[in-house]
Amino acid sequence: MARPRYKRTTTEPEHRDEPVPVMLPHVVMDIASDRRMTVTVDAAPYEPEPFAPPWRREDFARVLDQLTERHRSPVRVEVREADGTTFTDIITPSARRRFQPAPTPEPPARQAMPELLTLHGEGFVPGEDVAVAIVIAHGDAAPDGTMRALLTAEQAASSPTREVILLGRVSGTLTIGHPQ
Repeated sequence: MARPRYKRTTTEPEHRDEPVPVMLPHVVMDIASDRRMTVTVDAAPYEPEPFAPPWRREDFARVLDQLTERHRSPVRVEVREADGTTFTDIITPSARRRFQPAPTPEPPARQAMPELLTLHGEGFVPGEDVAVAIVIAHGDAAPDGTMRALLTAEQAASSPTREVILLGRVSGTLTIGHPQ
C-alpha cells in the first residue's frame, strides 16, 4: 500500500471572528467621465444619505468602508472606469474597533459672583479720568528723591492697562507710567 505524499489534517481554526458568507456581496462602482460615481450592491442601487451630494470618485474608500461595515464581511468590488478599464478585487472589512462612547463632559462649575468692594473719593473734577490702582508693594525714595519700582512681568501683566502708579504718601507726588 502506497503512503500518501501529504498529511491530511482535520483541525479547524480555534475560532473565527466572523463567518464567511457563501456568496460575497457584489459591489459595482461605475465612474463617469465627470468623476460622478454610481454604486450598486447585488444589482440594487446604493445611494448617498438623503440631501447629501451624489457619490464622486473621491468617495471610493468611504463607500467601501461603509459597505464592509454594513455587511460585516468581505465584498467583491468591480470598478468600471469611464475609459473602459475594469478593476476587480475582494475588499475585507478593516479591523473592528470596539466603540467607546466619549466620556460625558462635566458641566462647568458655576462660578460664584465676585464680591464687589466700593471705595468712595471726593474732590475730583467732573468727568475727570480717575485711575484705580491696587498697591502690591511699597519702596523707599532714594536720597536724591527718586524712586525705582521693580515688578515681575506677571505683576505687570495683572494690570489690564499695564500702568503703574507711584504715589508719594507725604509729598503727594504722582507718577504714572508703563514699566519696561
